[in-house]
Amino acid sequence: MSIPFSNTHYRIPQGFGNLLEGLTREILREQPDNIPAFAAAYFENLLEKREKTNFDPAEWGAKVDDRFYNNHAFKEQEPPEKVGTEKEKSQTTLINETPATDSESSEEDKEKEENAAIKIQAVFRGHLAREEMKRVKSVHDGTEEAEEDE
Repeated sequence: MSIPFSNTHYRIPQGFGNLLEGLTREILREQPDNIPAFAAAYFENLLEKREKTNFDPAEWGAKVDDRFYNNHAFKEQEPPEKVGTEKEKSQTTLINETPATDSESSEEDKEKEENAAIKIQAVFRGHLAREEMKRVKSVHDGTEEAEEDE
């Protein structure tokens, strides 16, 4: 009795997928008649370049993949606006080494709330403006159609 499916997972060597992607890209660009001969020439060319420049595209691709899939620091970064304001805040806190009082923290909270309210209002006004433009366009399109019928 044979088993039609197996749960065996083969590991692809690091950089191998990048080499195959590069080969595939060049095959699609060049559209060669003899793909195996083209692949042999492509890999010979890569070997020559690697020997001359000490640059291995497979190793480089493996490092890029490793950086992308295993380093999650890029997911946790904050937008540049927040980073800039935090730097300014940290500089001001270094200058003013006195601890913040309740009144100072409440002022900061009020400022944050006010900025949030401004953003909400701006988004809502934009929404109203878009709805108004849709209405104007529909009325304008309706009058053009009525004029064409006459």
